[in-house]
Formats: sequence, structure tokens, C-alpha cells
Amino acid sequence: MSTSAYPLHWPEGWRRTRPQDRVRANFSSRQDTGASYRTKRKLTINEGTTRVLDALRKIGVGDWNVIVSTNMPVRGDGLPYSNRREPEDCGAAVYWRTDSGQAYQCIAIDQYDRLADNLAAIGGTLDALRAIERWGGAAILERATAGLKELPSSASNAAGAWWVVLEVDHNANPNDVRAAYQRRRKQTHPDHGGNAAQFSAVQRAWEQYQEARND
Repeated sequence: MSTSAYPLHWPEGWRRTRPQDRVRANFSSRQDTGASYRTKRKLTINEGTTRVLDALRKIGVGDWNVIVSTNMPVRGDGLPYSNRREPEDCGAAVYWRTDSGQAYQCIAIDQYDRLADNLAAIGGTLDALRAIERWGGAAILERATAGLKELPSSASNAAGAWWVVLEVDHNANPNDVRAAYQRRRKQTHPDHGGNAAQFSAVQRAWEQYQEARND
């Protein structure tokens, strides 16, 4: 599997949350003020990443078998920086395996409007799965995690994806996608050196994009 820690490698086939539909999370960290009480503050990206790694360690996954994939540039150890500007796409995907001979499993979350919170949500999900096993639900856990295995990528599907045909980032805003569609429509038109097959592919890509927006 070729999976990058940066930029974000979102698992194929997993639905994305539209930016306008993302919500504010309630994850927080307690900060020692030096007084007799502690105050709550927002989680940092480093703290969210630590929650993920801690949860995976509890199920026997070493850090070397974990890929934390986000749109935040990574440090020398391959983990995301914590003191940089919040990326526009704050989704996170975590890939792991218990040993080098196994297929990677993945959890990806982008429903919150901060990267740190999406990481913390992945950590919390992993803890919840571990609780299933702790309470004697090993068979249930196996069925639950079977769906987390990363699907093999399909070169043919990727080649026909609307963003590939339109030559635009699949997270681009609607205005940029429309501009890319109009540009490619002109380029592939038979009157401008294209052909009917190319032109039809651009039309199909535009229809796929509109259907995806309406889902």
C-alpha cells in the first residue's frame, strides 16, 4: 500500500463531509494553572495524535506500524506538526496493522472543524472498539473491524474519477470545478482538436460531480 502521511490520503470509497456540514467538537484537555483547580482548553494536534497512538498501543500496534495521514506537514518522525496553521481540509485518516504481514486497517474522520478533534475522535473510536473485545465480544469486534480494512485501489476507477477527468483537485470548491469543466469541455471538443470520446468523458465527469454534490 502506498499511503502518505502528508498530504491526506483519504480511503477510497469513504464519503467525505462537506466543509459547511462540519461541526464543533467538545474534545478538550485540562490545563494546570498552578492553582487548586484546572481549566479546560482546546486539544492540540499533538494531543490528538497522542490519543490515537495510545489507543493503538493498547491493542498491540507499535508506532512503526501506524500512518497518521492529514493535510498538516509532518515532522522528522512522520507525525503532523502541532504549531502550524489549521489546514483547510482538516480530515484525518489513520492506517495501522499489527505486523508487517497483515493488511492495513483504517479509520477516517472529517466531521469536525479542527484537525485535532478529528484525530481525537479516531482515538476515541479505537478505544470503543477495544472495549468491545474487553467485554468478551471478540467475534463482534472481528466483524466490526473487517469493514475497516482498506479497499484495494482500482486504477481503472481512479482513471475515470470526475476530478481526474476534469484535472482538478477533488476537494476543490464548486467555482474551481466549474471552471475546470468548462476548460476541459473546450479542450476536448471536436472543433478544438478533441474527439467525441474525450468530450463525452468530460460530460460524464461533470454529471458525476453534480451527483456527488447532491448526495
